[in-house]
Amino acid sequence: MGAGGSERQVATLARYLNRTNFQPHVACFQETGWRIDDLRQSRIPILTLPLTGFVNFSCLRSIRMLGQYVREHNIQLVHSFDFPANIFNMASRLARIPVVLSSQRSFRTLIPPKYRAAVRLSDRVVDGIVVNCKAVQRHLIEQHSVPEHKIHLCYNTLDRTRFYPHGRQRPEELQGATLVIGAICVLRPVKSIATLLDAFARVSRNYSRLRLVIVGNGEQRKFLEDRAQELGVASDCLFRDATDTVGEWLRAIDIFVLPSLSEAFSNALMEAMACGCCVIASRVGGSEELVRHRETGLLFEPGSVASLTEALSALIDDSCLRGALAQKASEWVSRELSPERTVTRMEEIYENLLRSKSL
Repeated sequence: MGAGGSERQVATLARYLNRTNFQPHVACFQETGWRIDDLRQSRIPILTLPLTGFVNFSCLRSIRMLGQYVREHNIQLVHSFDFPANIFNMASRLARIPVVLSSQRSFRTLIPPKYRAAVRLSDRVVDGIVVNCKAVQRHLIEQHSVPEHKIHLCYNTLDRTRFYPHGRQRPEELQGATLVIGAICVLRPVKSIATLLDAFARVSRNYSRLRLVIVGNGEQRKFLEDRAQELGVASDCLFRDATDTVGEWLRAIDIFVLPSLSEAFSNALMEAMACGCCVIASRVGGSEELVRHRETGLLFEPGSVASLTEALSALIDDSCLRGALAQKASEWVSRELSPERTVTRMEEIYENLLRSKSL
């Protein structure tokens, strides 16, 4: 329950659900991470399942614990939020829970091949699948033959107490920069942060005192730091570990870049928009639903250093365009992705499925 978009969405949903109709409980495989603190502060019960694998004793023990817990608390609906939890939906069925929902929050090409058959089995046993963008909805229908009636669209939301545009300021490390370009994400190959580094190296030749900040951990951290050295821009780059104070870093960034090769509905991107950043995103998946080109940001061709360099140069050169895009993006996110709006949609999905089971 630490860094990651699904973890953030679980915690936000649990905190905002209408307590008149729902009493949320959160189950996880490890009771660690920043989101656990959020849940505890909201007095949300947490069940820790000791699952370490799907073919060992821990799986049987977890199934037994889940069954006992849902009976004791009269739980009527279980909603899993990521592919390992989706696989565990068979356990929810064995526990005779009336409504079982899964989630698809990314494209299935990112799921390790050894788990894909189990995910397809989950598709058959659940009552519905919640997706966070139309791109993933099409992906499930066209490439995985999931019946359209089984798919429910609910966009991600964000916590406006943490992600807002006012009070933008730079930390000491970034003082003196003319503009700050940045990315905040888990540093995996699919995020293609190397594309951003290469484009930054190009634009920094033509503009003085630009800084690049990359916040996050992951398997590519060392590679990216070495790449910055090779490109001769290490002194202009600031690498920082993943943190729960994401909003503060976003309010220090002028141009936020998400250069992913695959993306559903990015939490990082919408949080950057909410915090007043001018955003650039690769033209993939749900990013095109968040960023309308030259209206709420700029889009570029995925993996193309030249295309990203052109987009960066356009925003660096035109402060009026940069400000207008940032303002429209912040207003759109605040209006369309408010917790009230998104949670109301999720409650509607839950109530309709529960009602259908009672008929």
